[in-house]
Amino acid sequence: MNLHIGTSGFSYQDWVGHFYPEGTKKNDFLTHYSRYFDSLEVNYTYYRMPAQRTMQGLVDGSGGTVRFAVKLTGLFTHERTAGPDEARLFTSALEPMSDSGTLGCLLAQFPYAFKPTPENYNHLDTLAGWFQDSPLVVEVRNRGWLAPRFFDFLKQRQIGFCCVDEPQIRGLLPDLKTVTSPIGYVRFHGRNADKWYNHERAEERYDYLYSHRELASWVPGIKSMSADCEELYLFFNNHFEGKAVANAMELREMLTGY
Repeated sequence: MNLHIGTSGFSYQDWVGHFYPEGTKKNDFLTHYSRYFDSLEVNYTYYRMPAQRTMQGLVDGSGGTVRFAVKLTGLFTHERTAGPDEARLFTSALEPMSDSGTLGCLLAQFPYAFKPTPENYNHLDTLAGWFQDSPLVVEVRNRGWLAPRFFDFLKQRQIGFCCVDEPQIRGLLPDLKTVTSPIGYVRFHGRNADKWYNHERAEERYDYLYSHRELASWVPGIKSMSADCEELYLFFNNHFEGKAVANAMELREMLTGY
């Protein structure tokens, strides 16, 4: 089956007692995770450039059974100060995943301030060139991108579009079910509208547990997306106290029966 379900990140201490058994050491988190999921979105790479040793550790820690979607460093998406040298460093660091066949795709997540200007279209084009040897998926946060030109642009360059489930706040994206490349991708951020912008701690934004009905509403769209792509990745980012794990398992049972 071309469906891969997992969570955005795994190394959360507040998952102990909710998903990881009490007393589980941090070094054993990934081993435990890999018993339940076949895919993982790697988010730490947004904050700093990855190293081959760390990537090899993820491959080894999961026993080579997990496919990784790796988020590009913020230098490529937020600061946008990285150049071809940084792109080569990033690609080189992922060789343990590429060589083992566990690299699923790269995720370029852009901020709300990233708008559909000619300059930003050029930036996407540049990223597609730098990372042409790996499947690339783009997540935009600004509704201004939702135009036929953008989706045609992605299809022409075989760039995946990241669909999202998030609060229906003015300016944010609706829950589209769109495929623009061989890679389909959905991120479930939660619907915690009250805490999306007004929070003291970042994790409050993702303190949300989807109801069975909310997840079920995605099932028809996911099945349709699955028919339109070669690989479909579904990741839950509502990570607070393991809620992502609970929802990922629940949606997987709806879709696959296990």
